[in-house]
Amino acid sequence: MITLYDCATAPSPRRARILLAEKGIPHHTVQIDLVRGEQLGEAFRTLNPQCTVPALKLDDGTVLPDNAAIWAWAEAAYPAPPMLGRTPIEKAQVASWNARLEFEGMLAVAEAFRNTSPAMKDRALTGEAAVPQIPELGARGLARALRFFDTLNTHLADRNFIATDHFTLADITAVVLVDFARIIRFKPGEAHPHLARWRAALAERPSLKA
Repeated sequence: MITLYDCATAPSPRRARILLAEKGIPHHTVQIDLVRGEQLGEAFRTLNPQCTVPALKLDDGTVLPDNAAIWAWAEAAYPAPPMLGRTPIEKAQVASWNARLEFEGMLAVAEAFRNTSPAMKDRALTGEAAVPQIPELGARGLARALRFFDTLNTHLADRNFIATDHFTLADITAVVLVDFARIIRFKPGEAHPHLARWRAALAERPSLKA
């Protein structure tokens, strides 16, 4: 059986959970306690030297160590429903928006959180190395994130989905980003009506409860 190495409270593995649910891919789940540093222990380090979750162990023992690998495998092994786009143009649109969401959104929120939260002391970056916080990067990350949410709100003014006319990987990343942003005290409201409408419309989608 396929095994997902997960952490129920972390944003990155949530993206994998939603994708697997959308695809209907059966799997076991093993929780990795990030607070206690289980990802840095020898057992998990042997499985995934990147010391990060998610990781997906396939039936043949292959370990996919990150979301990029998991998405590529899942789309090839379980092509329906298509989450990376149905046509060459859609695939390009999904890839572009997913990259923007990661770089301009997820990384900005993470930068703000990891460089300011006491819980992230010496954990300013993921992985095995101890990286000290830089408060100035926290302030920069917050400003970057808020600018991107303005951009995303404008983009969604006349759209129901992020990249195409159907739910894709870009929507998964965007949902996780918006929900993750609560750690910087951001929630779409009156100042971001289109973003709020889009998120509310997806609220009952079963995969988002995974």
